[in-house]
Amino acid sequence: MQVRTPPGRRRDYGFFVPLQTRWMDNDLYGHVNNVVYYSYFDTLIAEFLVNEGGFDPFDAEVIGYAVETGCRFHSGLRYPDRVVGGLRIGHLGKSSVRYEIGIFHEAADDAAAEGHFIHVFVERATERPVAIPAALRAAMVELQAVTDAAG
Repeated sequence: MQVRTPPGRRRDYGFFVPLQTRWMDNDLYGHVNNVVYYSYFDTLIAEFLVNEGGFDPFDAEVIGYAVETGCRFHSGLRYPDRVVGGLRIGHLGKSSVRYEIGIFHEAADDAAAEGHFIHVFVERATERPVAIPAALRAAMVELQAVTDAAG
C-alpha cells in the first residue's frame, strides 16, 4: 500500500502572495477546478520574478519557458475562499529553476495543493537556453536562503 505524502506546511515556503478565488473558478462540483491551480502557480511565479527579480516580461531579452508542471491536491478550495500562494526554490541550475508552490486557505498551515513548475530560461529571439539573468538568479538565491533558514 502506498502512503500518501502529507501536505507541506506554510513554514516550508519563503515568498507569499495573496490570491482570491473567483466565481468562475468553481466547476460543476462546486470547487475550484484543477486547471485554475496552474493559473495560481503562474501568477505567484510572475509576482516573484517581477517584484523580487525586476523582470520585465514585455521587453526582457531572456524569458522563462515552462517545460514541466505538476500538482498534488490535498483539500478543496471554492469561491469565495481567500487563499495564499507560497513559493520556494527546489533546484537552481545554470539555465533552469524548479519552483515549488503551496496553495493555502488563508489561515491554514497545511497546503490545500502543492505543485512544481520548471522554467528553462531562453533568449527570446532564438529560443535557445541561456544562463538565468543575474538579477533573477540573485532573487532566487535569496529565496532559497530564506527557505533553507526556516526549514
